[in-house]
Amino acid sequence: MMHRPASTEILKNGESYYSLVIAVAKRAREIAEDAEEQHTELLEKPVQVAVEEFAKGKYKLVEQEGIGEKAE
Repeated sequence: MMHRPASTEILKNGESYYSLVIAVAKRAREIAEDAEEQHTELLEKPVQVAVEEFAKGKYKLVEQEGIGEKAE
């Protein structure tokens, strides 16, 4: 059985949970599109693969300053 990392394992530097969800969704979409283009069958769900990649440090969250802040 595959280890399911907790969000706290991935969010080590105070990144937002929302940013993690968005990043995982974008990466999962890339994985699914790549598999479709290459006509390969995925053995795991794209979201599971994306979460594992973030947990292993293959991808990192990069948050931009000012995102979500109210403009005056």
